[in-house]
This record gives sequence, structure tokens and C-alpha cells, in this order.
Amino acid sequence: MIYYKTEEEIDLIRESSLLVGKVHGEISKWIEPGVTTLKLDAIAEEVIRDHGGEPAFKGYNGFPNTLCASPNECVVHGIPNDKPLKEGDIISLDCGVEMNGFFGDSAYTYPVGDVSEEVSNLLIATKESLYKGIEQAVSGNRLGDIGYAIQNYVETQGYGVVRELVGHGIGRELHEDPQVANYGRRGKGTQLKEGLVIAIEPMINIGTKDVKELSDGWTIVTGDAKPSAHFEHTIVVRKNKAEILSTFEFIEEKVNV
Repeated sequence: MIYYKTEEEIDLIRESSLLVGKVHGEISKWIEPGVTTLKLDAIAEEVIRDHGGEPAFKGYNGFPNTLCASPNECVVHGIPNDKPLKEGDIISLDCGVEMNGFFGDSAYTYPVGDVSEEVSNLLIATKESLYKGIEQAVSGNRLGDIGYAIQNYVETQGYGVVRELVGHGIGRELHEDPQVANYGRRGKGTQLKEGLVIAIEPMINIGTKDVKELSDGWTIVTGDAKPSAHFEHTIVVRKNKAEILSTFEFIEEKVNV
């Protein structure tokens, strides 16, 4: 069941999404060699609670932390730990907030110090593919148009598009219908209508599109142990141009990917 949002509901989702952006802005200041993802997780939870929100992921189906922290070959759902990040790593940080009964969700993959040109190009392409998908999120298009735009952009550059994990509707629940795949065929799938709020989140691998789950029951890694990147915005479908409810503005004051 797809729930289309009123303007009042969209305003509340925007507030939650803006807080996610502020969390990313704060943790981006701390990302450098030597910091642990547990430290970043503690900062994120503090910022969320200080602003009157609740961490959306903590306790969600038993997940133990505020952030999903996924370094290097980890695609998504990594559990924060006390292992220091190293120069040349990348770290995907996915954050969700519940506030005033509505959710916001956004992810960003950060370079740790200087990264290789190959990895830097992956980050740039994945982030750009997110915006290619968002461009298609307009009334009258179909879900397949979003997936096709992402898939076509990155596969022509030789990257793998993860199939098993997808974006999603969002609102009163963290995950709502519809599923938003990062691959697809133009003109196929559910037609997009104004008021549909979705999280678009390409997960793109340097190598194979294949992934596997680790024994912790959460962490998803690439099948060939090569790096993966993940960027996510919460957006609302509009008539001529999608509106992005989350923001990278606070990150990009510090990080330039």
C-alpha cells in the first residue's frame, strides 16, 4: 500500500530529514584517520537527541546502533565498532531520525584522508547517480525510470549495481512501499504521483554487483571484497522537479566528494 503525503506531512518529514543532514554535518567534522565508528555513532546519537529526535535505526529489528557504518567493501548495514579508520579508507554512514511521528533517512560515503583515484571516482559516480535518479522522480514517470537512470549512468563506467538492496517509501514508517530499485527499465513499474515520498539510495560497487551477508546477520559486503559506495536522499515527487527533503549542505562545508 502506497501512502501519498499531505503538505503538512511533507513538512514534518522535511524537519526529520533536515536533522539527519545536521547529524551528517557534525560527524563529518570528525572523520579522519584514527577515529572509530563507535565514536561517530555516539556523536550522532547525541545530536539527534539534543534536537528532540530519536535514532530511527537503534533497536530497529534489533539493530544495536544509531548509525549504519560500512567501510570499504561493506555495502550497507555495518555495525559501528572500536576499530580506528585508516588513511585511504572510505566509510558509508547511513542515518535515520524519527521526530514528530515522521522519519528522515540519508546516507553519505566519506573519504578518510586521501583516497586512491579509483576510489575517488567511485564516490563521484555514485553520488552523481543519486542525482540522476532524483531527476526522474517527477509526476508521470515510473519507478523504472529512476532505476534505469542510476543503472545506465554507473554501468557505462564499469561499476556494479547492487540488486538485493533498494530504496523505499518513507513517512510514518522508516520503510514503506514502494521499493525503489537502483536498476530497471524505462517506462516500467509503478507510476509516480505528487506527494510520494521516497528514499533513493544507490549502492554501487567498483567490481561485481554481487553481495553477501556476514555472520553478524547485518553487514552486507561485496562478493569480491572491492570497495562499495552508498549515497541517499529522502525526496518528494513533484510535478516538474523532485524536491529533496534531506541535505548534504552541512557535509559539503567540510567534505568535497
